Amino acid sequence: MKNNLDVKKQLFNQCLSFVDNRLLAVKSTIVDIQESLDSETKSSAGDKHETGRAMLQIDLEKAGNQLGEIQKTKDILRKIDLNKTLETVCLGSVVYTSNANYFIGISAGTLTVDNVKFYAVAKDTPIGQLLVTKRAGDEINFRDQTFKIKKVL
Repeated sequence: MKNNLDVKKQLFNQCLSFVDNRLLAVKSTIVDIQESLDSETKSSAGDKHETGRAMLQIDLEKAGNQLGEIQKTKDILRKIDLNKTLETVCLGSVVYTSNANYFIGISAGTLTVDNVKFYAVAKDTPIGQLLVTKRAGDEINFRDQTFKIKKVL
């Protein structure tokens, strides 16, 4: 079993990889859309051509918005101090409960460190909001279940 700091660092790095993979996928999509836009040539189709370009522009705008959201997510990760351990749950905390384990950072799904499962959740998710400001020994109710916080790193 790794020490507390190693667990937190591994969870953080898995979240960072999650964001970086999303970033690569969106950037690839943007390149593909841009290439499609560039290869569109004026044809005798007229309205059909304009509709195709308009749809590509909409797709490009959506991808740009996704890029902005990914940047915001990365900014949240940058705020995490891996060396800081507080008694109360906050951004960057690893929380062990009687029900499940959590990493408070970004919503990145299920992560595993040393065969222990953690849920990466953002502070503004329902479970994140319940956990933030709590400490070891506190109980929370979530989805008709009561569980106790065992440890906060």
